[in-house]
Amino acid sequence: MASANQDLVRSLYAAWERGDYRSVEWAHPEIEFVIADGPAPGSWTGLAGMADAWRDFISPWEEFRSEVEEYRELDDERVLVLNRFGARGKTSGLEVGQMRVQGASVFLVHEGKVKRLVVYFDRERALADLDLAPETGSP
Repeated sequence: MASANQDLVRSLYAAWERGDYRSVEWAHPEIEFVIADGPAPGSWTGLAGMADAWRDFISPWEEFRSEVEEYRELDDERVLVLNRFGARGKTSGLEVGQMRVQGASVFLVHEGKVKRLVVYFDRERALADLDLAPETGSP
């Protein structure tokens, strides 16, 4: 049975999979947003910082999408999402989905709000950072 934290993360991805990134009511006002790797790594604080970072990240892409493969509760506050990213470059026309980009996101949820969100474009790095085995994703 999914916890309230996992239900919150599932509701976020339901919107994101439709391409709807407008809502921020799920985020703590001082959220720490981290892009751990990929083409534009960095860390931002607050709703405005997260919005600016995400807008800058997805602006070169058409049809950016993230499809969930699995949700995992790591503990009472953290939810791991294993996902696959796809997009097409606006300028190049390159289809990222053809490269099978397997990523992950880690949500730290406290009192019903996401306080920290870490996005990984390299799933193996995410699993290593979390001390999970790459083959099974288990400790």
